[in-house]
Amino acid sequence: MHVETREISVVGKKDCGIVDITEMVSKEIKNSKISNGTVTIFYIGSTGAITTMEYEPNLSKDVSEILDKLIPLDKDYHHHETWGDYNGGSHLRALLIGPSITVPFVEKRMTLGIWQQIVYINFDRIKKTRKIVLQIIGEF
Repeated sequence: MHVETREISVVGKKDCGIVDITEMVSKEIKNSKISNGTVTIFYIGSTGAITTMEYEPNLSKDVSEILDKLIPLDKDYHHHETWGDYNGGSHLRALLIGPSITVPFVEKRMTLGIWQQIVYINFDRIKKTRKIVLQIIGEF
């Protein structure tokens, strides 16, 4: 079993900015020495998330709208008392979806569905550049 760790950077728009990172992840797998295995995609931070979805504009709007109903950003959360940064809703959204996923790949191709893309979602109240760690594990 072999392990390669890589890092990508991505810019996410504020308040539920969704970015398709599928090609970035695929490129890193293709550039690795590993042919078959898994890749774990992990967001470093507490106000963003990694998941899969059909990445298209209307579904992206739906995601934003449903999260606005479930976890409104303009609510007065207890977290705001701690730091005064008013991003309590951002933290709650991130923990709901989670910081990572693992995707298997065979012969350097991820086993994703036709309409399934890997996305990073920035829930923070400001546009940010973030680092995402990829841990590629498998055999040559």
